[in-house]
Amino acid sequence: MSGHSKWSSIKHKKAKEDAKKGKVFTRIIKEITIATRLGGKDPMSNPRLRLAIDKAKSNNMPSDNIERAIKKGAGELPGVTYEEFTYEAYGPGGAAILIEVVTDNKNRTVSELRHLLSKYGGNLAETGSVSWMFEKKGFITIPRSAVDEDALLEIVLEAGGEDMKAEGDVYEIITEPEQFQEFLDKLKSKNLSLESSEISMMPTSQIPLEGKKAQQLLNLIDKIEDHDDVQNIHSNFDIDENELEESP
Repeated sequence: MSGHSKWSSIKHKKAKEDAKKGKVFTRIIKEITIATRLGGKDPMSNPRLRLAIDKAKSNNMPSDNIERAIKKGAGELPGVTYEEFTYEAYGPGGAAILIEVVTDNKNRTVSELRHLLSKYGGNLAETGSVSWMFEKKGFITIPRSAVDEDALLEIVLEAGGEDMKAEGDVYEIITEPEQFQEFLDKLKSKNLSLESSEISMMPTSQIPLEGKKAQQLLNLIDKIEDHDDVQNIHSNFDIDENELEESP
């Protein structure tokens, strides 16, 4: 399995735990706030904000929370000023890692990430040393129980999707980022049940890991993902599915 598919599986397993910790709402609020600040408060002209609002609604976030986050991002309400950064790192076995953060204190965040990486077998890398191994893509998952594969393939081809494959209990669909929102709208017009949708950094090649190195990497990514300032993680590892099932 690719790093992206594998991490998608890990995130799916962690979803309920994260929801209990309130982390899902916190991350979505940060995304709405910064998307509004950078692109304006009209979701029709701000695709990033529109996607964040869709995610908020799919996670049953109250509309008042969404509105407050938008107003804070637009400067209409007082609040913390967030900035976004992407850090590059190497994990156990030489796996490349991209860490996307939204923070109100860059120095604190980078210091804490450096500590986590050092403690769990990784290290920060110089800018550009890892990012070239990834490319930005639209990434959508649909439960396999929701639609027949041939029927979905026809819809994907008609809508201009780049690739589709069955992976575990979902279909994974890839699009060009520029076509992502239009493609998403076409899928929704077919009343398809989407499990997830995001603009993601996908690895162009994978590094196979097994045994101790695989477990160390999964543990490292889990620790980084639990950091309050981390929004997304992308990696290029390739691990046998059994490693995931056995991981803590």
